[in-house]
Amino acid sequence: MRKHRFGNLDSAGAVRAGRHRFARWRQERLNKLRTKDYSDCIPNASPDLAFLQHNRSEPSITWIGHSTFLIQMAGLNIVTDPVWARRMALQKRLAPPGIELSDMPPIDFVLVSHSHYDHLHVTSLRRLRGAKRLLVPAGLRKKMLLKGFLQVEEMDWWEETVYHGVKFTFVPAQHWARRNPWDTNNSHWGGWVIESAHGPTVYFAGDSGYFRGFEEIGRRFDIDVALLPIGAYDPEWFMSQEHVSPEEALQAFLDVGAKYFVPMHYGSFKLADDTPKEALERLEAERQRLNISEKQMFLLRHGETMRFHMQAGDDPATDFDK
Repeated sequence: MRKHRFGNLDSAGAVRAGRHRFARWRQERLNKLRTKDYSDCIPNASPDLAFLQHNRSEPSITWIGHSTFLIQMAGLNIVTDPVWARRMALQKRLAPPGIELSDMPPIDFVLVSHSHYDHLHVTSLRRLRGAKRLLVPAGLRKKMLLKGFLQVEEMDWWEETVYHGVKFTFVPAQHWARRNPWDTNNSHWGGWVIESAHGPTVYFAGDSGYFRGFEEIGRRFDIDVALLPIGAYDPEWFMSQEHVSPEEALQAFLDVGAKYFVPMHYGSFKLADDTPKEALERLEAERQRLNISEKQMFLLRHGETMRFHMQAGDDPATDFDK
């Protein structure tokens, strides 16, 4: 029997602010946005569409934007948190998606981290071509079935499923879920670990505040690539429970023990008060302070692809040109 309401590892309730805290942030934001500079946006690369549309053998990771990636593994085309929307609420998208929906290859699997609109855009999902088997958090399957998606499997934390030699495991995050005023935390939230015998192990963190679960994920998996959020953290007094700061994202990277770090969840929408430039500046300052090698950091442009080949001992090497 599934739980009606879901919680975090460190608290049973939702990560959400009271009305007075939200009102305070709203007033602060009105003042901040007048002086914020969003002119430094994430650039778009020219995607290698011929490769992406025909590749069925080489592992690759392509950033579409925000938390949306095209991951190719063991012949499968996998999309995370599908959002091609041109605006989020009243905010226009800061930069176009790295690959247009019409140019996407047929999708075999869609991994959904949670139900928030900036991670699950139903119109985008409908327009994706292919079989589109959905793997979603516990509690979300019924909602997706009602929307007409028939191939939906829901999973709770640490549950796993295997298709065509690729293992998908749903792992914890510190966050919350809601799509309307009546369904708060009726479905779960989390990240995904993707494993294959002939490709890198990829950890897609979804959306999360910093929490002890990162260390547990690192103990359970030998992660090669960590896709971690670095945006929507300002003001930290309001956002820290549900969104990591750039500094916390790097600590999470160390906690999970990954070989490579790819930042996400920045540069597409104005979800909080931070800008893409601020997030990247703080990320770089903390990378230097922690003495993390530049070779471990991959700041993808929208539409840019990391391509992998496996070395002896299954250590991944990337063909990405830094």
